[in-house]
Amino acid sequence: MITIIGAGPIGLACGLALKERNIPFRIIDKGCLVNSVFHYPTNMTFFSTSDRLEIGGVPFISHGVKPTRREALEYYRRVAESYDLPLRLYEEVRDVRGSDGRFVVSTSKDTFESEKVIISSGFYGRPHRMNIPGEDLPKVKHYYDEPHPYALMNVLVVGAGNSAVDVALESYRCGSEVTMVVREPHIKETVKYWVKPDIENRIREGAIRAFFNSELVEIREREAVIRTPEEIITIENDFVMAMTGYEPDFGLLKRIGITFEGEEKIPVYDESTHESNVPGVYLAGVVCGGLNTSKWFIENARTHADCIADDISGEIALPASHEKAAK
Repeated sequence: MITIIGAGPIGLACGLALKERNIPFRIIDKGCLVNSVFHYPTNMTFFSTSDRLEIGGVPFISHGVKPTRREALEYYRRVAESYDLPLRLYEEVRDVRGSDGRFVVSTSKDTFESEKVIISSGFYGRPHRMNIPGEDLPKVKHYYDEPHPYALMNVLVVGAGNSAVDVALESYRCGSEVTMVVREPHIKETVKYWVKPDIENRIREGAIRAFFNSELVEIREREAVIRTPEEIITIENDFVMAMTGYEPDFGLLKRIGITFEGEEKIPVYDESTHESNVPGVYLAGVVCGGLNTSKWFIENARTHADCIADDISGEIALPASHEKAAK
């Protein structure tokens, strides 16, 4: 039995690859099916086209060129149902002990043995913290769903990537007074090409106020304190949308014994098999990039599944039924 930690698109892809090779497995996730996609903004549109989000050879047909969050949720749900994938949702993996072929996986609900472990847990569950006074106030949000709750309020958006830009534009069009605080000197070049001119024009005309080369240094009940290149200023504020990014569960990886390289904390793994420095433990998807969470996405990480399944199938004893079929 193989344990896959993470029921996101790449975790599901790993399950499909193992199923194709008749290798028993289970998929465990601390949240719902494709939990990261579920937590995307309600009205989000993907950067990728639908065909590049497909897994297991199942066609993904969307109404537009770029699929929406809702369409993606339906697609991955349909894949899981069609292939009857063995899912254990809302069950957190807390520890993995043992060695290759004889791991013991402990979760919030159970303990069981596993020959090998595939970690495809993504990163969306752990936001980068700013570590400033007031960050734990209820008005600070590290996740964004839709603009209506912030309508007609003073909203401060931290960041200059896709998430920050989407929040700023949607909140502005919902009647919010929007201020952006950006460490960089400009909006990131990686922002979706059909959105970037929109945010730049809104900033240029003064509809959205932006402080570049600046940082948020303190959050108060009704105010926010910003350090700009010229001075420290205080502005009125009702909500802080901290779109500061997210990171993998390094705690679990460290407990398992996985080591890291460089400032970006890239986990050590074999790029041809995706086996980590811990024999029998494999890494798939975004988790392979450490803190560089933009390196891997569904479209360029789908191949991880076959790399891992091929390596596992060459090491474990296949069921007798599969051996007969192969003959």
